[in-house]
Amino acid sequence: MTSKKTLLKTLLKGIETGDPASAAVVNEDKYIQHNPQTHEGSEGLAVLFARLAKTNPKVTFVRVFEDGDFAFAHNEYDFSSLRVAFEVFRFENGQAVEHWDNIQPMKGPNPSGRTMLGGMTDITDTDRTEDNRQTVRDYVDTVLIPRDFSRLQDFVDADLIQHSPEIADGIVPLRAALEEPSGDGPRIGYTHLHRVLAEGNFVLAMCEGEKDRAHTSFYDLYRLQDGKIVEHWDTVETIAPRSEWKNANGKF
Repeated sequence: MTSKKTLLKTLLKGIETGDPASAAVVNEDKYIQHNPQTHEGSEGLAVLFARLAKTNPKVTFVRVFEDGDFAFAHNEYDFSSLRVAFEVFRFENGQAVEHWDNIQPMKGPNPSGRTMLGGMTDITDTDRTEDNRQTVRDYVDTVLIPRDFSRLQDFVDADLIQHSPEIADGIVPLRAALEEPSGDGPRIGYTHLHRVLAEGNFVLAMCEGEKDRAHTSFYDLYRLQDGKIVEHWDTVETIAPRSEWKNANGKF
């Protein structure tokens, strides 16, 4: 049976080629689309791919993972300008039946000179997948959502390698960014953890919240070592108002 990683790559290469056959990876009868700007089903994807292909895009897969029924990827897109994306698909019987994504313009390098897509790519410690998944879940539920930053050191290595485009390496700059105010509230606020996907030493947390008072989706990819977060990547995307959605499924 074709691996879910291969199916994901086949599907997303349609962005580059415009080939509607790529969308055949989708089970149109069951497909649930969570990108608010895309219509349901493979027909919606085929139209999207054809439109994007006119910009001569390039799709680069930097990291691709598999977790049970899910495959997820960390990609670079060149749509006349560079963008960074996380793409998540759920599969049944060799076809995609549900899709989520989070995409933002490429920024950086950050104050430590790191890019949004650089860093470690090797998947290791597959025997620790569930432990690492639980560590990230606990981190979001214990630190990020309740804003208890006194617990950061329980989950994050002091010498954290940081790829977020506005933050430098280390736990101190991370805490400063998370505590930064904006008006009468925090600049960055996490409110809901929707899904945690993992393979080995990599864990993706799909979260909802606010940034600069705007409704926002946060996709955070963490690399763990010896039970602690040692490297971090993210994409941050403002969620369009419901009046602009092309499907009714919601971002998450």
